[in-house]
Amino acid sequence: RGTIRVVILVIMNTIKAIKNAIVCLVLLPRFLMAAVMFWLLDFICIRKMVFFRMKEQEGDAIDPPLCISDSNRLFSLESLKAVWHGHKLDFLKAAHLGHGAPNTEVVQLEDQRRSRILDYAKDKRPLILNFGSCT
Repeated sequence: RGTIRVVILVIMNTIKAIKNAIVCLVLLPRFLMAAVMFWLLDFICIRKMVFFRMKEQEGDAIDPPLCISDSNRLFSLESLKAVWHGHKLDFLKAAHLGHGAPNTEVVQLEDQRRSRILDYAKDKRPLILNFGSCT
């Protein structure tokens, strides 16, 4: 029995690793496009900043140097991590445009009873959920 459990765990971990690898391969092109866009935006912003500084100092500049230090860049490890995480969350979300709504679990405040959102839908009437506050 112990050997069967180990084999089942190995198979489950292998399936999970394959799923993660497929998700990474699907997300990689979108992530690389975002990274290139961040790099281009940084390049344009830095170039504009250099032109502006050189114009203030010398009058008119033709082609500035591109080695300017700036701490507020879009193309940084932190921003790329955030983009990757955002793409992953977007890909793995339960709700997708054009597909059926997820039937998530809700808890009633009065008696803490659990039910599903679509349990409140009536025949041929749309179910409207209002997320907001009255403050």
